[in-house]
Amino acid sequence: MVATAALVALVLAGCGDAGNRAATAADDEPAPAAAQQSADVDATPADGPATAATSPDASAEPRVTTKTITETKPIPYATRTVPDGSLAKGVTKTRTKGVAGLRTLTYQVTYTDGEQTSKKLIKSVVTRAAAPKVVAVGTKTAPRNDCDPNYSGCVPIASDVDCAGGSGNGPAYASGPVRVIGTDIYDLDRDGDGVACD
Repeated sequence: MVATAALVALVLAGCGDAGNRAATAADDEPAPAAAQQSADVDATPADGPATAATSPDASAEPRVTTKTITETKPIPYATRTVPDGSLAKGVTKTRTKGVAGLRTLTYQVTYTDGEQTSKKLIKSVVTRAAAPKVVAVGTKTAPRNDCDPNYSGCVPIASDVDCAGGSGNGPAYASGPVRVIGTDIYDLDRDGDGVACD
């Protein structure tokens, strides 16, 4: 009876050592590949770079807005000329000042992500008509001066002038007396006293 008990103790002791060796060997074996891969995935930092598929900017739609705006634009005035017989020929005078008009333009403006992408005119209204500038242009012809400037008093301008009532044959005649103030081109002051046809 004592011998049987000793034998059972030895068997149990041997089984205990074998179990311990099996447990140690199991601890030394590498983990399966699947388990290792799962550990690697779990080890990725939470704040790592986001992929294109998960980026919020890549998937966001562009923000499009529209706005209606108004602008004003001047309308230039025209210039109109009228003849004026009271002014000397070639002289001009403003009779009426011109006034520029005004046009109001309405646009529809489209913005994409805050940037203007289109501008469409939807209305154009003349809010003030332009008034033309009126300029008078003189047409009056100055009277022709038929008197020779070399004499004070009218001596006609001609190929030759003689004193009226004298012996000269013209073709033009001067009624004296006339004063010589320049050159006596017609030789009317025969005595040289500065007075012709006296």
